[in-house]
Amino acid sequence: MVIYQVDFEPIGRRHACARGTTLLEAARQAGVGIVSICGGRGTCGHCRVRILDGLASPPTGAEDKVLSAEELAAGYRLACQVEVLSDLRVHVPPASLTTPQRIQVEGRELAVPLQPAVRSYKVELPPRAAQDLRPEITRLRDALARVYGLERLAIDGRLLPRIPLRLQEWAGVANAVVRGESLSLLPDHSPALSATDCGPRRAEENSYRIELIDLLPDGRFPLGLAVDLGTTKIAAHLVDLTTGETLEARGVMNPQIAYGEDVIARIAHAMEGEEQAQELRQAAVGAVNDLAGELCALVGRAPEEIAEAVVVGNTAMHHLFLGLPVSQLGLAPYLAAVIDPLDLKARDVGLEIAPGGYVHLLPNIAGFVGADHVAMLLSTGIYRAEETVVGLDIGTNTEVVLRVGERLLACSTASGPAFEGAHIRDGMRAAPGAIERLRITDTNVEYQTIDDAPPVGLCGSGILDAVAQLLEVGVLDERGTMQEHPRVRRGKGGPEFVLVAQGEGGDGREVVITRADVGEIQLAKGAMRAGINVLLDEAGLSAEDLDQIVIAGAFGTYVDVGSAVTVGMVPPLPLSRFVQVGNAAAMGAKLALISTEQRALAEEIARQVEYIELTNDSRFVGQFTEAMFLR
Repeated sequence: MVIYQVDFEPIGRRHACARGTTLLEAARQAGVGIVSICGGRGTCGHCRVRILDGLASPPTGAEDKVLSAEELAAGYRLACQVEVLSDLRVHVPPASLTTPQRIQVEGRELAVPLQPAVRSYKVELPPRAAQDLRPEITRLRDALARVYGLERLAIDGRLLPRIPLRLQEWAGVANAVVRGESLSLLPDHSPALSATDCGPRRAEENSYRIELIDLLPDGRFPLGLAVDLGTTKIAAHLVDLTTGETLEARGVMNPQIAYGEDVIARIAHAMEGEEQAQELRQAAVGAVNDLAGELCALVGRAPEEIAEAVVVGNTAMHHLFLGLPVSQLGLAPYLAAVIDPLDLKARDVGLEIAPGGYVHLLPNIAGFVGADHVAMLLSTGIYRAEETVVGLDIGTNTEVVLRVGERLLACSTASGPAFEGAHIRDGMRAAPGAIERLRITDTNVEYQTIDDAPPVGLCGSGILDAVAQLLEVGVLDERGTMQEHPRVRRGKGGPEFVLVAQGEGGDGREVVITRADVGEIQLAKGAMRAGINVLLDEAGLSAEDLDQIVIAGAFGTYVDVGSAVTVGMVPPLPLSRFVQVGNAAAMGAKLALISTEQRALAEEIARQVEYIELTNDSRFVGQFTEAMFLR
């Protein structure tokens, strides 16, 4: 038996399999979940992969029907049809991965030089001489000045009373956690140097404020927290600030949902009074504190060891998190209270991290286009693209950006929570039993659920697939009206299509999609497409002029681009022009966490963006009405 190695990228998994094994089977053996609704018959087209290197079997007739000549020439194949004939290197796109696997690759990392605002410096204070009457704080300050050139060093007031006790407990050996703009001029973290060493190592010019914000025991280095404060979900990355490595990452639902699913509802709640505004602020801050505690517990650290946090979100989330006034965001022209980048003491915001730790907030742009969009532009590199590119950060609010020439045009559309499963009769979050991929053939419905559990509902990608498939087989017309079909019945709220019959689903449940559900998708995709079209019109372009469409956001990671094209959510371009990048906002927050240079770049990007307020744009209503059609 001849054995070959198959490398699955970007999952980073290698598997040995026998010659002639299909890639789909090899992936299953390796524990790589690839979507296959049709069970490997080559008819659904959801198991697309790209052969990067090696010899595989030639394309089959099934592949010729599903894949275009352009895709085949670029190396795209169906995993269920490809037989392994040599060692192979295979790229698996996010849309071809089942949900648990997609989470592993969500958010593309961009390598940048490590240049955090916070650094740590090891000091070893010698045993106190009899004639040395200096306080511990003075000895520490003198040591940092002599060894590292940190002469004009401020000390955080909360840390001040802790220093003598800690230095005594640790026998004078500690890691001093220091924050300041001029730290980029200082040497990287170096081996232990004692306060008796000769030859001060000074910064070129300590003209900026440099502050001692924490003192850690020897062997402990400062942590950082990058947070994407989304309207529906909050994602956080715990980072080692000495290496830039992500130690753990987790996400939770934003508890502000209890006060409204969209930002307008939350703004209205905050406007009821100071108490209501504080409820929203404390809900968000509390969730971030809980996430920080959970992440630290996973790596055996304490939240007090987090020296720096970076938080991004749309303008409303940014303002509610800080307790800024939001009434001016409730009415056109939707003015922000502040758009500048901010550096605040974390304790003043309510974050429970290091005694003197800071939270940095990237700049907002205008309207509801906030720091999360700046973070997305930063991490994807759209801001410097030489091609003509549209970027979509899909969420409850969807931000749209167009890069053409030297221009960056941006707008925000209220796509609503339908893609999160809200307002959909059998909609649900991406959890076990949620239908995430779906295909309709004649009177049969083929589907794949998360964790292969019995179906209990539809998550966002499944909902979009359902609408696209109903349109493809003629059950829906372009207005979203349901036509006669053996699976269409009259429900309490009107026509509905039975996807999973009574008794077939989990707990004997049925799963249906109603005419009202279709309407929710029409509203969401219509707003998104109208935003794209307005930006294209502003630049004097048509959809055919686009070289690439970058799709970001949690839903953007999971969506089947073919379904998005079918319903008209995005322009009808070849699938090869679409790139799915995952949670780009969270990755942008991480870049700002580990690099002050990236923070400066974010500020520059925000200044470059030309914002278009759609509610004041005469083109929007017409474009939205047109984009409501399914086609």
